[in-house]
Amino acid sequence: MFKQAFIFLTVILFFNLPAQSQKVAVILSGGASRGGAHIGVLKALEEQHIPISCIAGTSVGAIVGGLYASGYTPDEIEKMISSDEFQKNASGLMYEEYVYYYRKEEPNASWVSLDVNPKKKITSALPTSLKSPFMIDFRFMEMFAPANAAAGGDFDKLFIPFRCVVADIDSSSAVIIKKGDLGSSIRASMSIPFVYNPVILNGKLMYDGGMYNNFPTNVAADDFKADVIIGSRVAERYDKPDPEDPISQLLVMLMGKQNSTIPYPNSVLILPNVPKIDLFDFSHTSVLADSGYAAAMRSIPAIRQLVHDSATAVELIRRREKFRNKQPELIFDSIITNGLTRAQNAYVKQVLKHGKQLVGMKELRPGYYRFIDEGFVKTIYPEARFNPASGHYDLLLDIRLADKFSVDFGGNLSLGTVNEAFLELRYKLLWSKALHFLANGYFGKFYASARLAARMDFNSKYPWYIDLSYTFNHFDYFKNSTFFFDDKTPSYIIEREYFGDISLGLPLTNAGKLGIDFTYAFTNDKYYQSNQFTRYDTADQTGFNFFAPSVSFELNSLNRKQYANAGARLKISIAYVNGHEDFLPGSTTIGKNEIEAQLDWFSFRVLYDNYFKTFGPVKFGFYGEASISNQPLFSNYVSTLIHSPAFQPVPESQTLVLPNFRALNYGAAGLKVVVRVYKKIDYRLEGYLFQPYQAIIEDPVTNTANLGPVFSDRSWMASTLFVYNSPLGPVSLGVNYYDKSTDSFNVNLNFGYIIFNRSAMP
Repeated sequence: MFKQAFIFLTVILFFNLPAQSQKVAVILSGGASRGGAHIGVLKALEEQHIPISCIAGTSVGAIVGGLYASGYTPDEIEKMISSDEFQKNASGLMYEEYVYYYRKEEPNASWVSLDVNPKKKITSALPTSLKSPFMIDFRFMEMFAPANAAAGGDFDKLFIPFRCVVADIDSSSAVIIKKGDLGSSIRASMSIPFVYNPVILNGKLMYDGGMYNNFPTNVAADDFKADVIIGSRVAERYDKPDPEDPISQLLVMLMGKQNSTIPYPNSVLILPNVPKIDLFDFSHTSVLADSGYAAAMRSIPAIRQLVHDSATAVELIRRREKFRNKQPELIFDSIITNGLTRAQNAYVKQVLKHGKQLVGMKELRPGYYRFIDEGFVKTIYPEARFNPASGHYDLLLDIRLADKFSVDFGGNLSLGTVNEAFLELRYKLLWSKALHFLANGYFGKFYASARLAARMDFNSKYPWYIDLSYTFNHFDYFKNSTFFFDDKTPSYIIEREYFGDISLGLPLTNAGKLGIDFTYAFTNDKYYQSNQFTRYDTADQTGFNFFAPSVSFELNSLNRKQYANAGARLKISIAYVNGHEDFLPGSTTIGKNEIEAQLDWFSFRVLYDNYFKTFGPVKFGFYGEASISNQPLFSNYVSTLIHSPAFQPVPESQTLVLPNFRALNYGAAGLKVVVRVYKKIDYRLEGYLFQPYQAIIEDPVTNTANLGPVFSDRSWMASTLFVYNSPLGPVSLGVNYYDKSTDSFNVNLNFGYIIFNRSAMP
């Protein structure tokens, strides 16, 4: 009886065994942002229940294929790649929320910055990539590490088996990657030479697989042994370089030619209708996905002639969820660095973990980008390696620090008087703390300056810094006399200031900081009270020794340090000044008595600059400024003006002493219109109203200063100019108007920045 039952069951099982299923391979070509069409192809295949047994790709095909093999649905892949986040990743742009304004140096007149290392060749200082890889590297780790952990680094054990193609430039051959770190393999496959830096796999530099195999149909036949091959090709053959696009020219030289057909039987080639778009513009992903979907749907009849099996939606969902449930969450319990000293390693761990035992992506991400933003890193490559023993991940960081020395060059070239050169030397040291040292100088007839500074950053959970500096500033307004006073006023003035400063700062937001400053300064000004003097006369002198603690809050997201056209800036400061004035009269002054006085006051200042409205190429902005103070008058009119707050919204106005735009208490506001004329060329029109509470008025008999009636006077300032924002700095040509000046109109042509070291007076 038992024997008969066994035979019966054996026969039933034999006749019910299914026929061996077909192995269907999907091959995705390279093609940069055009690879969005691959997503639509996968979506159509799923909707038509075409079973995908395995998948392979090169470059962007590796990205889309790798995401699909990791268990992401086509809709999820489309949403991911079309997002602004991925666009920033691919473009190498840092997220604004992770760029900390508080650690940025004060703006200067620099055009270019170069790292300096006398032990290295000059060529090693050249950039290895046009786009920063920091963002995309970290994003790939985040996207692919969980699936890689679930598969144990074996690409055959992913949701579906996967292969990607990379280029080994040492052996000048294509390499098929089937195991290892999934994110690193895909990142290597998209490393277009000189666009993205290469990735080290198994000790070798690996580049974009498209250099030798941009449409890897051979992988389906030779590696997967596929019965049916479905290929999606979106890349051009790179045989017609664009004369205006150096990237396309580079691709022609470096990328291998690809087949126009699939040279294997039982295959279907899908050719989506791909528009001509920028290779790194992923904003068209949804449109491209629709194109790929339509092309795949047109090919379904041909595919169905070869593929007889079907994959139901229910079974696909079940398999996908089963694989996803195997993926461990990205939680890190250890950080392992390569390329750092013990003290530097401790610093990095503190920045990333803040003493915690476990950190997830939410805590790790801001610390990681904050560390990059400090400027110590030349290259950093992250890898998340799952540790089955702990159930968490190890974060492996291969770090190469930037050169310690760097030099900045810049200045301003002008047809007017503000010609200057700028040089800054910087030294940065990553220790158990972050240390920065700088020395800079401005060299010109109108303005000369020198500054020494040292800064230490404390990157605890709540970071802060301390900055020590010493500055010398020298302004010579001799050539600018026509904009100083009218006919009966001084013909020149020289300002000198020497001051030391201790600053403490901490971020209140990523774009803002709270600063506490303690300044001790000595200023010495030389000037004439009248134009009636000879070369034998001596000028008046005012010395002012003072101590000034201050507190400020600043938000700054302006996109440029001069001639911005986007973003906003808000600065609020409160200061106390206590000092000693010493006036020494010259040979032409009425009354020859030396005057000494003790002066002290409080001041409150606010500045608001915002570009807020856009209508096509036209952008509108608003600028407002106010000063409230109980500052007393100095011993004479000129010294009172020199030490009074000045309204200087136009760069050239900083080079002039304009009495009508100086007051102890004032409010000012203006509107700005910026029109994008062509690419980096803007036309700017600005107008401002300056309203003093009480104007500073001169007593012509005694040369002393008095305050005028309340709200008795006001002045206008306007500017119209064209600006070309070149890679080195702005080139501007325009006309400024200063109300109630002897020469109200000022024509200016400048190349560079009219930016100076900070002044002593808060």
